[in-house]
Amino acid sequence: MDFSTDAPPAGQPGAIRARLPYLRLTLTACAVLAVVAVPLAALLRGPTSAAGVAAGVGLVVASYLISGLSVAWADALNPRLLMPVGLGTYGIKIVILGVGMSAVAATGWSGLPDMGVAIIVAVVVWTGAHLTWALRAPLPYTQPRGD
Repeated sequence: MDFSTDAPPAGQPGAIRARLPYLRLTLTACAVLAVVAVPLAALLRGPTSAAGVAAGVGLVVASYLISGLSVAWADALNPRLLMPVGLGTYGIKIVILGVGMSAVAATGWSGLPDMGVAIIVAVVVWTGAHLTWALRAPLPYTQPRGD
């Protein structure tokens, strides 16, 4: 089968960038969330809450960027690396996030509940934006060969 896409094949210049077209919409959606939620949190609950919201949104964006970039890199290098790189990245991120969040929780920081809510909302916003992009993106078309 010949999968006709505009993405450069693995190993070619621009191969990683071509695998990340959804980032424009997802990053924009999270930026809008931050622009609205951080000042709102500061107004309603104070600067500690605003810091928690900013940290939560930032953490989600960083996490998804790391995943997206590592998977795009693996696919652009050799598609056989997708599964091990994706699972390895996920495992490393979960351990780092678990240890980091445990350390923050141990400090008794009062912005932690706001950070938790912001993480949940940012995940929903990123996922919704990604889904919106996926539903609007053109599907690769395959022309069957007349063998």
